[in-house]
Amino acid sequence: MSYPVHGAGLGFKREMLDALEAQLPAQIGFMEVAPENWINVGGRLGKRLRYFTERYPFVAHGLSLNIGGQAPLDEVFIKQVKAFLETHHMHCYSEHLSYCADEHGHLYDLMPIPFSEEAIEHVVQRIQRVQEILERRIAIENISYYCAPSQQLSEIEFINAVVKRADCDFLIDVNNIYVNSVNHVYNAEAFLKALPAERIAYAHIAGHYHESDSLLIDTHGADVIDPVWNLLNVAYENFGVFPTLLERDFNIPPLEELLGELNTIQRIQACFQPQVAAYA
Repeated sequence: MSYPVHGAGLGFKREMLDALEAQLPAQIGFMEVAPENWINVGGRLGKRLRYFTERYPFVAHGLSLNIGGQAPLDEVFIKQVKAFLETHHMHCYSEHLSYCADEHGHLYDLMPIPFSEEAIEHVVQRIQRVQEILERRIAIENISYYCAPSQQLSEIEFINAVVKRADCDFLIDVNNIYVNSVNHVYNAEAFLKALPAERIAYAHIAGHYHESDSLLIDTHGADVIDPVWNLLNVAYENFGVFPTLLERDFNIPPLEELLGELNTIQRIQACFQPQVAAYA
């Protein structure tokens, strides 16, 4: 399969700038940035972003497209995103399969879309319009959620229908699958195997907060745990190796610790890469 980037990636945060500039780590295969945090940012900070986008492949992961919302799509914003993607040669643009705003403004959280046929049609039309404006396919990410309002379909049925009908790509969040499997009591491996493998653009892996044995909170603020690493193994075993990015949004440790988790991604990827025979 052809992917927009390769290897193990790292989320690009302003807190990491000094450490990244000091060494430009070779094990970082690509980086990911939120356009909302950088659109129209100029001056010295804008130049620092450009310094990295000229040295590493980058992807963009949006926060406020509001793909499942009822308010009209913000087409002015989408055109700003398009300019940002082109300026920094972003290899992929992804967003969350959720909504994050109502008629009064942004909610500053990712809210679950009802798993219904009506919602599928609504979301598909909006994804298609975004792709039309951007003149490129986008990738849609499965989110963590804590309730399923007005549910008519299963989560996996909903995701597969949206991706197929919208003719978009898919960003697989491995941690979100694990979190949801605990919170909503389903088999994470069975869910994973039912995802649209041919649509995968890349993946996220992250840590979460253990509230109780029946409630996990997706935080991106902790180390990745063994069951999530194991699920990534299952994904590679079934789909082949795809680009995988480590997310860490707060409680950000020293860069060396993050690179240690990137090394784990690379070790797992190496286990499933075709081995080239050596001949004497």
